[in-house]
Formats: sequence, structure tokens, C-alpha cells
Amino acid sequence: MECLPAIDLRGGRSVRLLRGDFDAETTYGDPVEQAVRYEKAGATRLHVVDLDAARTGAPTNAEVVAAITRTVAIPVEVGGGVRTAERAEELFGAGVDRVVLGTRAVEEPAFALELATAYPGRIALGLDHRRVTVDGAERREVAVRGWEAGSGRDLFEVLAAFETAPFAAVIATDIGQDGTLEGPDLAGYVALLGATSIPVIASGGVGTLADLRSLRALGVDGRRLAGAIVGKALVEGAFTVEEAVATCAP
Repeated sequence: MECLPAIDLRGGRSVRLLRGDFDAETTYGDPVEQAVRYEKAGATRLHVVDLDAARTGAPTNAEVVAAITRTVAIPVEVGGGVRTAERAEELFGAGVDRVVLGTRAVEEPAFALELATAYPGRIALGLDHRRVTVDGAERREVAVRGWEAGSGRDLFEVLAAFETAPFAAVIATDIGQDGTLEGPDLAGYVALLGATSIPVIASGGVGTLADLRSLRALGVDGRRLAGAIVGKALVEGAFTVEEAVATCAP
């Protein structure tokens, strides 16, 4: 299981939100310096999100993203506001290894399927979701546009449309756990492993090395998580990148 340190961008700075709330933001300084620290500490891939672009679709932090890819040698995946093929191509041209599609993939699956086919293994699905109760049953509603709107669609329903294309991964973020350090949605990731053949990356809630060990141990019919994204736990010093990478390793 690969450990992916996360860097969230807002207004050119590195930030973390609590449960996706833009009014509950903590700032952590220069994102390029942060990326360099993570690479030196042994990270093999970075997960970068342009939070401004996720809300508006405008690549507000494009220069910061480009500065990160110029500065580090490890692969960088980037999501947030990628609504067109042209924007994906701009990111690839800026040195991004993998592009994450969220809102546009949910609202127009045919677009995501076409882009994944054009760039096999370089497009990931970002399916951020909230656990909700409908008619007494728990569902995982996929959120769109920077987590500020609900799609009205269930995570597993959305995911079913994407089985036939060569996506690099599905990055499933439990918004209710994100930034809380209270632990990931283990049951949800077990269900995801059983529902799709696309590699699954867990995101949201990791607060301890024990959480990473629990994610690493998950398996369904021999399938394991491809990765785990870690954000707040690293910037808050709950553990180090070196410890996280070692814990995620087989």
C-alpha cells in the first residue's frame, strides 16, 4: 500500500480543512517547501488538491502546482477543478503524473471514460462522499464542486459506470472523517474493494499509525488497497512521513 502525503492548496498556501468546511481552515505555509520535505522523507508520490479550483473550476493555483512538479522528482497527482480535457492536458504539460477527476466525472461519466481511454493509467476518479441516511438505510452520497453540493447519487452507483476504462485509481474520501484524525471508514473501504476492480486509494480520517496498519490489512478476495492519503496527521506531527511510509509498506 502506497502512502501519499497530501497538500491542499488555497490562495497559494498549504491548508487543511475540517470535514471540507472552508470556514474551518488551518494554514501550514509554503506548499513547495512542504513537497520537498515530504520527498526527502521518503514519499514516493504526492497528492495535491487545488481547493479553489474545486469550487470554481478556475485553476487558481496553477503556478503553485507547476512549481511543485518542477521542484520534486517523485510523481505528483493533482485534482480540483479539472472540468475539461484541455485542463488535464495543461496539467500533464506542467509535469503532473496523474490527474484526478471529480465533479465532471460524476456529472458527465462519458467524459471521464473518454479521458481515461485517451490517457490510460493516468486518470484517477476522485469520489468524495458523505454518509447519509435515506429511508433508514445508510448511503454514501457523492459530493461535487468542492464538497459544497451533493450529487444525490450513491458512491457505488457512480462507481459502477467506470469499470470498463483504464483508470489509475478511485480515490474515495469520506468527507465526514476528513481532517478529524478520528480514523478512516474501514467498512466503506472493504465494500469498495468488493465492488470494483479499479485500484482503491483511501482518504480521510487517518490519525495514527494504527489507522494505516488497519487500512493495509484490509482485503477482499485477495485485493488490497492501492494506497492511503495522509494529510493533517503529518502537518500536525502525529507521526512522520518516514513512519507512515514504513507502516504502509508490505
